[in-house]
Amino acid sequence: MQVPTARVTRVPDVLRRPRKPPKPPIDPEARQRRLTVVRRAAVATWATVLVYRTLTAGVAFNRELVLVYVATGLLAASIGRRKMLMVVRDWLPFAVVLLVYDISRGAAKLVGTPTLWQWQVDADQWLFFGKVPTVWLQEHLKLAVPPWWEVVISTVYMSFFVLPYVVAGVLWLRDREDWKAFVRRFVALSFTALAIYIVLPAAPPWAAARCTPADVVGGPSYPTCMFGTSQGVPDGGLLGSMQTSQPGASDFVERISTRGWETLHLHVARDLVNSGQVSVNMVAAIPSLHAALAAMVAAFLWRRVRRKWRPVLAGYVLMMAFTLVYSAEHYVIDILLGWGLAALVLAAVSRWESRRPKYDLPHDAAADCRTIPRDPDRCAAGVQRHAAAAPPDVVPALVRANSADQQGGQPDG
Repeated sequence: MQVPTARVTRVPDVLRRPRKPPKPPIDPEARQRRLTVVRRAAVATWATVLVYRTLTAGVAFNRELVLVYVATGLLAASIGRRKMLMVVRDWLPFAVVLLVYDISRGAAKLVGTPTLWQWQVDADQWLFFGKVPTVWLQEHLKLAVPPWWEVVISTVYMSFFVLPYVVAGVLWLRDREDWKAFVRRFVALSFTALAIYIVLPAAPPWAAARCTPADVVGGPSYPTCMFGTSQGVPDGGLLGSMQTSQPGASDFVERISTRGWETLHLHVARDLVNSGQVSVNMVAAIPSLHAALAAMVAAFLWRRVRRKWRPVLAGYVLMMAFTLVYSAEHYVIDILLGWGLAALVLAAVSRWESRRPKYDLPHDAAADCRTIPRDPDRCAAGVQRHAAAAPPDVVPALVRANSADQQGGQPDG
């Protein structure tokens, strides 16, 4: 008996779903070339927008705007190189510092410590044999019309609001470990200075020139005289009167840190800076964060630049000090205390870094795993993390060293 067979119905070829051809393997080199093109286009677009805004809205001296410019530039430069989310995560400490700096004025009022007005004047007079350097410099150097070299003065003064973030951006692109070290010092220095401003408010020279001893009895933070002018204040206020002046120049101490922009007809930039200065903590003079940060940047870059650039770093620190004293932004004692604070913070951070576990440092993770047998998982993770960030010729050495250490650490079977 013949067994019936099942009838197979054939599906017409028209109704069959065509098979998708397998995707060709991704060529890493071609992908990297595409990302390079995108990155260059993004950087060019960022640079074009930056130049356009500078020409139309003026030079950016607002620290928050500078931070936005640097962060967006790093986002563009990170395409194809690093995860772009790293920019947001890594640059949050700078945003926090700016936020705390802005609210330090209110915190100082809550603490209620009397503001120092006379002590700095006495200290400078003691250092310079009865003379106040700010008064002496404006007596002999200030002219009726800002000379060309006051453009340098204003530029050096405003570099405080730009240079640290530019340096951090370059370090972030070149060497992230150096960037981390720089950020640790920047944040530590900034927060230490801000804490001092809160518990020890101090008035700058330009404010002392506007107020008389009777105006500041009890150490007020923001007396009415502070928002006036130095012209006509009896006996030159707390600083003392100017005994001489250049022809046509004002015969009283003025705040002239932004006067140099008038030479370049950048009145908008000058007015923008002056209006911003009123909104921040105006009795945050001890120590001088301008001087401290300039010294910190110079000290950090000292061994990271060629020898021919070191005089530039030293000159920048000294030029910043001259600028602050001449323009009536700080006393000499403020600057000396700022340099001292920078030295203490640099020493403290360096000591803390030297006591850190070595496997957190780049390219040394594998070798130092031999000395850390208690946490092999974290050690191996450190090796992988640093191997991913290391140059290609370093990765095999890291892997070989780690494998040898793991084998050597196993008990003999």
